[in-house]
Amino acid sequence: MTKTVADHSAGYTAAICNFAATGHVLPDAAKAHAERLLADTLAGGAAGAASPEAQHMLAAVKGWGHSEDSRLLSLDGRLPAPSAAFFNGFAIHCLEWDAVHEPAVVHALSVVTAALLAASDRKGGSDSEAFLTALAIGVDIASGIGLSATGPMRFFRPASAGIIGAALAVARLEAIAPVHYPDVMGLAYSFCSGTMQAHVEASVALPLQIGNAARAAITAVDLVKADMDGPHNALQGPFGYSALIEEIDLADYVASLGKVWRIAEVSIKPYPSGRASHGALGALAGIQEEHGLKPDDIDSIALYAPPLIHRLVGRSYKADMSPAYARLCFAILAPMMLRDGHIDPRHFDAAGLNDQALVPLANNTQVVLDDNPDGNALAPQRLVLSCRNGKTIERTIDANLGSPEAPMNSAQYNQKYSLCRDLADTLCDPRIFDHPLVYATEPK
Repeated sequence: MTKTVADHSAGYTAAICNFAATGHVLPDAAKAHAERLLADTLAGGAAGAASPEAQHMLAAVKGWGHSEDSRLLSLDGRLPAPSAAFFNGFAIHCLEWDAVHEPAVVHALSVVTAALLAASDRKGGSDSEAFLTALAIGVDIASGIGLSATGPMRFFRPASAGIIGAALAVARLEAIAPVHYPDVMGLAYSFCSGTMQAHVEASVALPLQIGNAARAAITAVDLVKADMDGPHNALQGPFGYSALIEEIDLADYVASLGKVWRIAEVSIKPYPSGRASHGALGALAGIQEEHGLKPDDIDSIALYAPPLIHRLVGRSYKADMSPAYARLCFAILAPMMLRDGHIDPRHFDAAGLNDQALVPLANNTQVVLDDNPDGNALAPQRLVLSCRNGKTIERTIDANLGSPEAPMNSAQYNQKYSLCRDLADTLCDPRIFDHPLVYATEPK
């Protein structure tokens, strides 16, 4: 008797593994979203790869092996596939510029893209349709696990859900026999890690958790190829994901598999900062353009927001903040936006974060917790500016800029990609920006 995925797993795990293994033909709309979001992810990753943080950790990654299987985003170098996946995953997330599935609270492209890029490179490239389909499936599974959560995050969901989506995506791209997909999922779950403590402390461990998940996704597939098995009830077992990481109810997500492509629901981030800041930053950009206001025209800013916004970007201004802290601090991001009309990562150094044109308003900017009971909600929000001339400006924010409900316009896309290109290493392969799918599937 021929074994199937269902023989090795049960219930929702089998359904998700079967979805990952099925010979899908992506609908045109889902394919277009996959290609658009791949371009966005590679551009942000190229900028992140040239950042000081990425350069600091590169020395450690280079010590993990010396083969030259897979490329490093934006840089002239190659590393073993797991190490390249680690570096590229870190680079994609370290500037907080990576796409996010808002209802799931999952940066769904980051781990999946980093892992697939490394896997494709080491096998000499891949078919573009196969790559995009694997990408869409990995994003779907990572997002679906996040969507299934029944409470607020304890673990860093982009890593804990992302590793499972990424591992199954790599298994598909590498043509692993479907009967082994539960082993891939089980090993990915066994390697799952990354808590929200890094976010509470605004630690660089956040992008390190993304990198670690991308590396572990590659490793899970490699171990299955070497005849290692994994637990087969990774999601629902007595010590599975739902019991230990966070409670999930997969019924609705599994019922939608193959009918709703979650990649169409992913938001692009216009600014290199925590996604929870983008609704208010987009509103501030509009206010600045309309009224010509600068930070010294404003006495105070209050953002009335749901618990998740307050938790993620409601921290106070500190003179000695790190770049990682600043990216998650609405108090400094707001005056930056009023001064410049955009957010530039090059200003996240000691001089930029202590600019006296920003500090007075930063000390008078706060995120105020509203009465929204939804622990995963990003809207609605209410922004209130108290001007020095006695006027008050208010905006209600129903959707974050870059979301399907509030898409970026062409000028906003161009502003982001132009800045990413400026930040990327001078040796950056231009195909990352000019032909991103070719870059991903045709390594030189």
